[in-house]
Amino acid sequence: MITFINQDKHDYGARPICKEMLIAPSTYYAAISRRPSERSKTNEETVVKIKDVHKKNYGVSGVRKVHAQLKRDGHPVARCTVERLKRREGLRGISRSRTPRTTIPGLLSDRPEDLVRRAFTAPAPNCLWVADI
Repeated sequence: MITFINQDKHDYGARPICKEMLIAPSTYYAAISRRPSERSKTNEETVVKIKDVHKKNYGVSGVRKVHAQLKRDGHPVARCTVERLKRREGLRGISRSRTPRTTIPGLLSDRPEDLVRRAFTAPAPNCLWVADI
């Protein structure tokens, strides 16, 4: 919401936008003057290390391997944090498993004949009936 207000405050002002969004203007001003939290600072440091590990492994490592490498390098971080930050940065590992094939088409002889020949327009009412059972 802060980003949205910052984009349009030069045209309309911050207070009218806050009034329309049903938030107190003091909430907006407190948010823009607040120092970054400790979590956001450590997240940015961790993101740099995650990107470094991901790049060193040719961009194929998933969350488990990146987490293990960070632990070996002496940067203790939770696995869920690595997962969240990798997802936020758009970093993905390579999956070795194939995706499941859910639909396998039957033989052409099992399909009914196309009597309409894909022409679903009729010259007049009650000339062409199409149904799917």
